[in-house]
Amino acid sequence: MTQPELPAGGGLLLVDKPTGCTSHDVVSRVRRVLAMRRVGHAGTLDPMATGLLVVAVDRATRLLGHLALTGKTYLATVRLGVDTDSDDADGAVTATVDPAAVTDTAIAGAMTALTGELMQVPSSVSAIKVDGRRAYERVRAGEPVRLAARPVTVTRFDAVGTPRRGDGVIDLDVVVDCSTGTYVRSLARDLGAALGVGGHLTALRRTRVGPFTVDDAADVYAGDPAGRPPVTESLVAAVHAALLPAADAVRVAFPGREITTEQAVDLGHGRRIGAGGIAGTYAAFDPAGRFIALVADEGNSARSVFGWQTG
Repeated sequence: MTQPELPAGGGLLLVDKPTGCTSHDVVSRVRRVLAMRRVGHAGTLDPMATGLLVVAVDRATRLLGHLALTGKTYLATVRLGVDTDSDDADGAVTATVDPAAVTDTAIAGAMTALTGELMQVPSSVSAIKVDGRRAYERVRAGEPVRLAARPVTVTRFDAVGTPRRGDGVIDLDVVVDCSTGTYVRSLARDLGAALGVGGHLTALRRTRVGPFTVDDAADVYAGDPAGRPPVTESLVAAVHAALLPAADAVRVAFPGREITTEQAVDLGHGRRIGAGGIAGTYAAFDPAGRFIALVADEGNSARSVFGWQTG
């Protein structure tokens, strides 16, 4: 099968991850579709979760550590009245409490209390490392795990529609805007605990990572992740068409600054140029619109923090 030519240096591929596969599975799939070994991703999604996974291809993998992907948006469903050992539907039920007496007003108040700057305890089956081993590996080995609380920011934790009351449970659709490192299943657990009935996550979909949204994401499984559909020419063409060249991705993710040809040469040789007066890291483009480097001001000068043309 003939592969279309990749953009110079590769780029970013926004993938709509289906449920039932890991983020690493998605990377492996992209490698197969694009016939490219150099593929990586940012922001892991659990197998149960669906939605936006930012994948980098070829030399653009080196951009992942610089991309401003701190803010994220999720759509989720919380089930009140049931605790699980994983804080989501994949875990074993550990306790049940009939939530019939919990009012909609109480739910709204508890959600408001879980908004803002929080100290959140991650789920014990998270991928956080404890003494060199993943927390979930220790749990599966029968070891007790209690992770330390860490600061997170939840800027939005709102109900979508009316809570659905069933036999011994309340299902609540929510939208969450939060910082990197926030565990939505921990929010579900903490919401249930605050209401005295327990809670866990039954569905999770990530719709935004930084400036990127799932609306622009590609389906690399052709609608059939479980069946591992064959890689066809039409699928290859569709994924190539969805690939965002590195320079275009950088324009979306960072403020931009046009520099002179001479300044582009200086940055390429590791020399500083005059400050651009832009806060934080920004992208420098030469007069032809080519992406040269990611740059940061330091006083009256600016230095390259990531050289694209020389990388």
